[in-house]
Amino acid sequence: MPKPKILVTSAAGRTGAPTVVELLANGYPVRAFVRRRDARAEELERAGAELFIGDMFDYRDVSMALDGVQRAYHCPPFAPNLLHNAAVFALAAESAKLEVVALLSQWLPSPTDPSLVTREHWLANNLYRWMPSVDVVHVNPGLFAFVYLLGLPAIAHLGMLAAPFGNGLNAPPSNEDIGRVAARVLMNPGPHIGKSYRPTGPKLLSPADVAATLTKVLGRNVKYRDVPFKMFLKAAMAQGFPLSELSQMRYYAEALKGGAFELGAPTDHVEMVTEAPPEDFENIARRYIANPALIHPNLKLGSKLDAFAFMVRMLGTRPADVHAYEREQGYPLLKNPVHAHDNLDWRMSAERSELHLLDHRDGSTPVRAVV
Repeated sequence: MPKPKILVTSAAGRTGAPTVVELLANGYPVRAFVRRRDARAEELERAGAELFIGDMFDYRDVSMALDGVQRAYHCPPFAPNLLHNAAVFALAAESAKLEVVALLSQWLPSPTDPSLVTREHWLANNLYRWMPSVDVVHVNPGLFAFVYLLGLPAIAHLGMLAAPFGNGLNAPPSNEDIGRVAARVLMNPGPHIGKSYRPTGPKLLSPADVAATLTKVLGRNVKYRDVPFKMFLKAAMAQGFPLSELSQMRYYAEALKGGAFELGAPTDHVEMVTEAPPEDFENIARRYIANPALIHPNLKLGSKLDAFAFMVRMLGTRPADVHAYEREQGYPLLKNPVHAHDNLDWRMSAERSELHLLDHRDGSTPVRAVV
């Protein structure tokens, strides 16, 4: 009997590409939904994926991409229109009569979070579990390992890991482990239907622990420096990161400092689903430093002179007012938002290793992580 065809959205992205690779390695036909034909997309095509080039916000494109597909991994965009995209995909999935969707979410979602993206993940999670005929598996990782390496030139050449993370603990997963979890639940969805998996690394790490690991990997002393978010913002803007992402990053930095990513971590979900242990941060760092495009498509290690030039450019960058940016963009802003780590209902769900969701009409909350 032929294996079902699987659609992977954001297929050239951080978790989409590893999902495609894992599925192809196990003999599954894969349609890779990408925005454009570029080097990353062509690499997937050479590996055996069928490329579909389209707009994930256009219902016509999404419907066409799902034609002849039985299962899907959907990775919504990290953007303030996430919910629009999630709704488009849910409607198209129902129309296509998919068997199952593995939905990428995140660890923090609640209806009161200050982050618009996080609140939209919460709305999408609830919408998907109410789809009448399509089954759902939730994949909700915390803070990814690559985030610690976004300042790679300064780390590698100046020995400086500067971030507004306080002493927050996290068990950072690799992009590849998240992709392997998504692929494996789609290969044999039956045991996973209605469950939530939180892929993590094998160990809780502080930023100082990360710096110590980078010292070992790079063979030079790396020190962690806890900096105000404004300095982090200047550095990220100097690298060209969009304000739509940076305006949300400040909330995630607060969540890390507040202990949200520490709660319930580490999990054994990577090994449970994939039958292989999760990568530790040292191995992740070695791979990503050898290939900085795994951290960010435009990131280059450069030289020490480049790192100093960047520092000068960063110091001359005027930090944006991210609060004003959100207002100007018309984001729906809550009067009294509550961070996940300060939200009692979210904490109770997190302590049970469950997604924080609305109860069903019968009072049950069926989406549970396997603990």
